[in-house]
Amino acid sequence: MPERETPERLERTIPEALAGVRFDRALAELFPDYSRSQLQGWIRSGRARLDGVTVRPRIAVRAGQRAEVEPEAGDAQASPEPQALDLNVTHADADLVVVDKPPGLVVHPGAGNPDGTLENALLHHFPEVSEVPRHGIIHRLDKDTSGLLLVARSSRAHLRLTETLQARGIDRHYLALVTGRMPAGGSVDEPIARHPVDRTRMAVRQGGRHAVTHYRVRERFARHSLLDVKLDTGRTHQIRVHMAHIRYPIVGDPVYGRRPVLPAGASPDLRKALQGLGRQALHAARLALAHPVSGETLEFEAPMPTDMAELVSALRAHAREQEQAT
Repeated sequence: MPERETPERLERTIPEALAGVRFDRALAELFPDYSRSQLQGWIRSGRARLDGVTVRPRIAVRAGQRAEVEPEAGDAQASPEPQALDLNVTHADADLVVVDKPPGLVVHPGAGNPDGTLENALLHHFPEVSEVPRHGIIHRLDKDTSGLLLVARSSRAHLRLTETLQARGIDRHYLALVTGRMPAGGSVDEPIARHPVDRTRMAVRQGGRHAVTHYRVRERFARHSLLDVKLDTGRTHQIRVHMAHIRYPIVGDPVYGRRPVLPAGASPDLRKALQGLGRQALHAARLALAHPVSGETLEFEAPMPTDMAELVSALRAHAREQEQAT
């Protein structure tokens, strides 16, 4: 909760969870009702300060420092409204919620998606998250990536989960169907930043943020591979960018992928499944962590959604047919 506030000035104390984070990123966590671009503009104009002093956006903050912003009338963005949307809850207790997000559901409201989001649904099903930073959402999934997502139901859980995530104490495992018959597993340790030309895309770029993705081959097909992927870091579009970088793009990825690759002798069903997927074949399948309050070891799993499971089944059937034919 704010320590001292007036309509003209808002203040927060930097928590341990944000120690070492850039000032602009810390502000985005502490003042979620304002956009990142608004906050960065306030830093430049001197309306966002650290310990009462104007600083650069990139400066690292320390726990216990005071962040303050001075919004102008009309600056605040409308807070998302609760909406009675379906929510597939895998786990819920007094401090933690785990949601199995379907493909196509946006996590936060934004341009083009003012409502109908996971955040709107959380505010309806768990009204107490309105008092938690970022309404409890600990990490994000892209709109068309399915699977498990952590939500803090209390402020104490939010702080501890954020600290644990930054310390890489939450195991996040994905299933990714990629184009190409991958010979073996490995790791990608390449920095990620905004694409220099297309600002809606990310790219592997020197000087970008440190990013590490581990992968192993779970199953091979004629011209595709199903991978188990584990994240060390959580950069925007990380798995999609890293897999495309090593030339095994995720099937159906509209941004970093390629046209559908059809194996020789593909059946009509397989052709339809590959050409009609319409999204990246990426699923957050497993989470493992210590409970933020009790410390109990927790593990959660979510099955592949129907569209991805049917595509994998069709590839598997095709591989069997090819083996029998030879």
